[in-house]
Amino acid sequence: MPRSLSNKEERKWARLQLAIPVFIRTRDGSGKDSLEFATAINVSPGGAMVVVRRSLPKSALVSLEIPSAPIGPANGLKTSSRIMRAKAVWVTHLDDYHLLGLKFVRPLSTDAAAVSGKHLRKVGSAV
Repeated sequence: MPRSLSNKEERKWARLQLAIPVFIRTRDGSGKDSLEFATAINVSPGGAMVVVRRSLPKSALVSLEIPSAPIGPANGLKTSSRIMRAKAVWVTHLDDYHLLGLKFVRPLSTDAAAVSGKHLRKVGSAV
């Protein structure tokens, strides 16, 4: 596992412990693209920890894609990120898989609400 953070290295964002299926796209030194189905096991606006089968080098550039049903534009809904570019900042090699610490090129949006209040029902209102 990655080393523990010292007091000087406090994280900028809290981690959410979620298992999210993702696709990891990479390109090797010869320009060959690869795609792997993986699992993000914790996520924050600044990055993610991902479990992969194939070893990737530290500093590898990746595209992390969350598979989801296509959703067209909807009144009052903000668009959400499905594809994030990231860089591997650490790699831990285990027996049958590898852990990648990824830092997103751009932090995810932390806006307070993805849906405006007028589109939410009041608690206790009739269905």
